Amino acid sequence: MMHGPGLKAVQITGGFWKERLKLNTEAALRHQWRQLEASGCIQNFRLAARQVEGFREGMFFADSDAYKWLDAAARTLAYSNDAWLMRQVDEFIALLEAAQESDGYLYTYNQLHFPEQRWQNLQLEHEFYCLGHLIEAGVSHFTATGATRLLNIAQKAADLLVRTFMNAGPLQTDGHEEIEIALLRLYQTVGEKQYLELARRLLERRGRIGGYAWHFMRQSLRTTRRLRTRDQQRAAYIREHPEHTVPKMPSRLLRQVPAGLPLRLAYSLLSGKYAQQNAPIEKQTRPVGHAVRFTYLEAAAALLARLSDDASRLPVLETAWEQMVTRHLYVTGGLGALPLIEGFGRDYELDPELAYAETCAALGSLLWSWEMLQCTGGAKYADLFEWQLYNAASVSMAQDGCAYFYDNPLTVRDGLTRSQWYDVPCCPSNLSRTWAALGSYLYSQEAGHLWVHQYVTSRGSLEPGLILDAEAGLPWNGNTRLQFELDAPRDIALHLRIPAWTDGYTLRLNGEPIETVEPAQPPPPETACGYAPHTARYLTVGRVWQNEDLLECDFSMPIRILRQDRRLPKCGGKAALARGSLVYCLESVDNPDCDIFNAKIRADSLRAEVSPAHFGGITILCGETPAGKLLVFIPYLYWANRGASQMTVFVEG
Repeated sequence: MMHGPGLKAVQITGGFWKERLKLNTEAALRHQWRQLEASGCIQNFRLAARQVEGFREGMFFADSDAYKWLDAAARTLAYSNDAWLMRQVDEFIALLEAAQESDGYLYTYNQLHFPEQRWQNLQLEHEFYCLGHLIEAGVSHFTATGATRLLNIAQKAADLLVRTFMNAGPLQTDGHEEIEIALLRLYQTVGEKQYLELARRLLERRGRIGGYAWHFMRQSLRTTRRLRTRDQQRAAYIREHPEHTVPKMPSRLLRQVPAGLPLRLAYSLLSGKYAQQNAPIEKQTRPVGHAVRFTYLEAAAALLARLSDDASRLPVLETAWEQMVTRHLYVTGGLGALPLIEGFGRDYELDPELAYAETCAALGSLLWSWEMLQCTGGAKYADLFEWQLYNAASVSMAQDGCAYFYDNPLTVRDGLTRSQWYDVPCCPSNLSRTWAALGSYLYSQEAGHLWVHQYVTSRGSLEPGLILDAEAGLPWNGNTRLQFELDAPRDIALHLRIPAWTDGYTLRLNGEPIETVEPAQPPPPETACGYAPHTARYLTVGRVWQNEDLLECDFSMPIRILRQDRRLPKCGGKAALARGSLVYCLESVDNPDCDIFNAKIRADSLRAEVSPAHFGGITILCGETPAGKLLVFIPYLYWANRGASQMTVFVEG
């Protein structure tokens, strides 16, 4: 199995992603910290540390939002010397040291409201989820800086989990998967097998709870009673401290709730499907329930397979991945068709207006595809990674870095806009930590082999005496230059991903064309959304590479018409437009005199143009209706940045 280069090995040095990471560092992370302060999330830790007086606010799992920010900030420190960020991280770590109990416990909801109660409602209250993100932040900070303060906090928490749950029963599993990934990453970092073993046991206990519905209802009642007690505590505190104000944060917007969906939610919860407790992991061959939880579960199982060198787990994971891609994937790469459930519906149940397509679900899918890629070498996983990164994930953040979508529909009639924050703000910092680690997802290595998965302008110190400089024009053009810096000639098989979105390419080595012969590619499977990553493959260029060898790859970028399966509601039989890795959409601000929801396009009129008037100069698509009216399409990730507007990804044609 291959392995990636690690957090610090590859630096993003230019192009599209250099600007995105600058936005992440200078705007998004600062904005997120201000919002965490305004919501009371950071204050909760000061209360737990007994540094201030007050009342805890926020969801019972609010700690996780701070930890994801800390993870994002720690990863950013791998390539940034931002003084504000370094100071803020150090101060927050000191606060966590003060707030953590002596035995490693850290969960402000119980510490401040129910100090004698722990692990009461693992299916609902997310202690494991919070600690998982704390542990991941500790791993990232150590990897980025070499400092052990946060890693020590993380290990104390992990050791408590080992002592408490290593030999526990099936009911002692988490309702929101994440701790499994965290423990496995901690094992990778410090090498203590107890972390790997606990992760394995937590995964293998899932779906084995007898009478799950009964246990879930008991925990729901207990959680309700605890929340009622918390509210009574707040009322009493406000009577004594009338100056206390409860932070008001906007809720996630449910645009529509179809009839019957509350009943489907109840069934999903009670059957265990919502939290993937309906079947053991070796039988989870279909996407079910909450989309974020499902993708985190599958990512953890794939990571365990890699670290355990156990390929027996892979066929089930591959089956589930294929089911997701062919029957449950929106054309943008979004996952989760249903609000309320925040997750998967039936096969082909992909309504573009109802689409929940939570940002975190796309991010979970990135983790899953990355691990499957490392285990199998399948280019389709790298292709989906790229597709979701540009479309389903990056659309969440506004161009100023200070507003976010939580869910990401594909057709909007009511002028949806991003919010600066949410009462459940899980997505903003999760996106930031993914962007901050982008360099670690570009390449993989094995003895004598180097895979290029993503084409991003970067400089990678991939092993002693081997540096790879990449200059890439994506997502706007398909030109990539790869240059080796070597201390001595090296025999390396270089594997280049040929993306599914291209219909041709040319290669030149030191200015001389390279002739390539590829076997005929089998047709891709039919997918609900028209996008199929299955035609992606790796082209191998094997040679003894010399210092300053230059490989140039030019990929064609045709405009593609992606037909939607006729079984899809509201968009069945329609088309989405894509060029390269970008899905495009119609936004009303560009088409003011057009009914964008019933627009028809002449395929022979489509063309790509660089538009200086759009976002500083991006590639847009233009075309004409049968009546000769101009239609302007922008990349989906840019929509809703110019005020409230209507939008659709789909056209007739």
